[in-house]
Amino acid sequence: MPELSTGELETAKADAQASLDAAERNLSATRGKALNAAQADLASKIRGFMDAAREAMRNGDWQRATNMAKKAEVLARELAEGL
Repeated sequence: MPELSTGELETAKADAQASLDAAERNLSATRGKALNAAQADLASKIRGFMDAAREAMRNGDWQRATNMAKKAEVLARELAEGL
């Protein structure tokens, strides 16, 4: 795993958190709505990516955290738009 410079590290932390926040907002839009099987499966995948992002954050793996958070953000946006 390549070392990040201080600036890259700060950017990665901010990006990961922003993506997680956006994913959480979109996922919360699904609460109380009846999801079909595909939507429920997608919501489960999103939660998995969010959990993986948070775990990577705890471990200081900011590149993985950002990647996982971005995946969660993109899928959560798709899910919210499909409701």
